[in-house]
This record gives sequence, C-alpha cells and structure tokens, in this order.
Amino acid sequence: MDEEITKTPTLNKELATLVKKANQTYLENFDGKVWFGRCIFLSWYCETGTCKFCFRSTQKHKIKNPSDARRSLASVLAEAVMIRGFGWRLEFLTGGYGIFPLKEIAEIAKMCKQVLGEKIWLNLGTMKPKELEMFKSSTGGIVASIETTNKKLHAKVCPDKKMQPYVKLLKDSGEMGFKKSMTIIIGLGESRKDLTELKEFITKNPLDRITIYTLRPVAGTDYTNGPSTEDLIWWIAQVRIAFPKLEIIVGSAKYRIKEISLILKAGANAFTKLPATNLFNSDKAIEIENEVKKAGRELVSKFRMKNVRTIKWNAILENVKNKELRTQVKETLERYLKKFEKKQK
Repeated sequence: MDEEITKTPTLNKELATLVKKANQTYLENFDGKVWFGRCIFLSWYCETGTCKFCFRSTQKHKIKNPSDARRSLASVLAEAVMIRGFGWRLEFLTGGYGIFPLKEIAEIAKMCKQVLGEKIWLNLGTMKPKELEMFKSSTGGIVASIETTNKKLHAKVCPDKKMQPYVKLLKDSGEMGFKKSMTIIIGLGESRKDLTELKEFITKNPLDRITIYTLRPVAGTDYTNGPSTEDLIWWIAQVRIAFPKLEIIVGSAKYRIKEISLILKAGANAFTKLPATNLFNSDKAIEIENEVKKAGRELVSKFRMKNVRTIKWNAILENVKNKELRTQVKETLERYLKKFEKKQK
C-alpha cells in the first residue's frame, strides 16, 4: 500500500515546464480561489459492486440487507449544514446504485439544496430523461462516473458498468439544461497515450467540470499502489492546457496532502476526497492551508477555527423545514462541533 508523502515532491525539468504552462493557463481563466469539495454519500452499498478498484466492491458480500447500509437523513443533512457553514462545496450527492427509491433521493436532493442555498451536483449512475426530470428543481449538474476513457481498460476494471449509458447520460443531461461533469481515476493502468482518447471524449461530450481522482488502493482489491506524483500532475496539467476554462477538481488522500500545492499549480480549481471531519483542527489542517499558500492560491474553505460557534448554525438549520428532523440534524451537528472543539489548538 502507498506510504505517506512527507514533503512536496520535486518535479523534473520537463514536467516543471509543463506545470508552469498549466498554471499560467489557470491564472488567465480563474481567480485563484480554491475550495474543498465534500461528497455526501447516502449509503455505503452499491448494487453493481464489481468495479475492481472500489471500496464498495469489498463490502457488497458483507451486507446481507442493503437497507442496513443506508445513512440516516439527519446525518446526511448535518453534512450539508457543515458544507455550507465551513465554506466547503458539495462535490456531489451519491450513494451506490439501487438502494434508494429514486423518488426518495429526489426529496433528499431538494432538502440538500434548501440547506446549501443552491442547486446541487448529482452522481447516481445512469438515469433516463424521465428520471432526470425528477431532479430539475434541486439539481444543477449531473456527474457521469466514466473512470477511464480507455475502452479496453474500462471493460477490465468496470466489467458490469458499461461506458455508453454514461455517454448517453451526458447527452441527455445537456439537452435538459443540466451542467455536466465526469470522473476519471489516475492509476488504474492507463498510459499517457490515453490522453488523446480523453481529449477526444471531452471534445465530443463538452463538460463544465471534471473530477480527476487519484487511485487510493483499497485492501481486498486488485490495486496495491496509487499513481506516482509525476503521473498525477502530468494528467492534471495536460487537461488544464487542453481545456482552459474547464473546472478541474482533484481527489487526493490524507497521505498525499503534500502534493496539493503541485495539484493546484498544475491547474486544479479545487480538491476533494480528504476526510475533512477527521482532519478539522488538526496538524494536517495546517498542512493543507500551507500547501494552498505555497501554490499562491486563496483557500476559501475552512479546515480549522478557534471557535466553531461563531458560525450562525441555527440560521443554516432553519432551512431544514421539518422541526423534528431539524432537531435530529442539530444533535448530529453538535457531536461534530464538540469533536472539533476538543481538537482545537
């Protein structure tokens, strides 16, 4: 398994030149403000559960009753409250295929939108136009989990998740007025030659956003190592240069925090996939802030506070209209806040 990166890696001359170009491209198109994206999971179960890299593929056989893997609505909305309060952004609402009735997810999406004060991003697998219509009032963007545009590699790592339905999802979403995003993962076994295929895919399926995940090896899967820093940074920089106005979010890991400055210099707008509630008010939170500063960017999301009570939590909670549910959300939020206060330095 991967070891922690203890200092920001030094790039070779060729890659440093590429990153410099990508950074300039970013600066010509964006304002330098960086945020943290937080995914909200509705459950830890996936009906498909066969993707070779995924944590949920190691859990499916352990879950005899999928309904037991559902999160409580209060915990979901408490996360949404924290996202708004700490200046994070909702990366997307997701939750594994086939565990929730779609009508129920549509209602949860509406509640998340109310709490956040803006339309959300949604990543629920493939959906037909009639199903997408259920989310028009709550959702601004749809995410297609492509994972890799290398067709042979895709068939190998996602044997039961065909690519074409996701291509259609992007097409339908665009025609219905949704913004569009896709996810890819670096470290699945792709080669740099696959960049051509990725660029062709994005050109044919224009996007507003892309999330580039760093493979995080999971015990019990086929993968024992994530990508090198050099490979990850190369892919981010190439995508930035090829698509100057595309919003790029990069999924990192707790043990890869020292890469964040390079990720941002390579052209990323934001980062995600960090266990923010565990890192909040910790030494790692300081590292995150320092990495963003090192990149010459401004972090607009909070990872530490001397007094978390200065945020107007009750005002945010008022957006949960059901009083009984609001009380449950407040109780869940309170447990998080007490945890953060204990760690405050």
